[in-house]
Amino acid sequence: MGFFDMFKKSKQEDIASVKNKGIVSPTNGEILDISVVPDEVFSQKMMGDGFAVKSSDGNIVSPINGSVEMVFETKHAIGLKSNDGMEMLIHLGIDTVNLKGEGFTTFVKAGDKVKAGDKLIQMDVDFIKNNAKSDISPVIFTNLKENESIKVVTGKVSVLEENRIEICK
Repeated sequence: MGFFDMFKKSKQEDIASVKNKGIVSPTNGEILDISVVPDEVFSQKMMGDGFAVKSSDGNIVSPINGSVEMVFETKHAIGLKSNDGMEMLIHLGIDTVNLKGEGFTTFVKAGDKVKAGDKLIQMDVDFIKNNAKSDISPVIFTNLKENESIKVVTGKVSVLEENRIEICK
């Protein structure tokens, strides 16, 4: 390491320092209101409040700093827990459990520590569009307190974009 290298920060360190408690966009594409998800379990907030994404490239990264709590065997969903205890479920597409893992490549496993921006899963968007009910992916906060809700700025989004998803008290 050279003398000046100790003053440089990696992109990941910058993201981590800026977003220690924040939530960034997990993909390129579009952020949608949870109510448009074509599955009542999600759109009616039966599992919790959240938002949805429609990925344009299928690259799904961690929207938070924390740990991977579970990766479903069928690779269609992943559970995360932030460093401050917030629990999140990212469910890739609708009725994708029936694909038995086809169309998904995972890059993490349960127990892994992640920072905002770490690659979690690659989703083959075209395959999902052609073989599942929908490629809309709900992102659900599963342990919000009664007085907490989600505020989302919908529309076109870039991966790691900040200030689009907020937990309000």
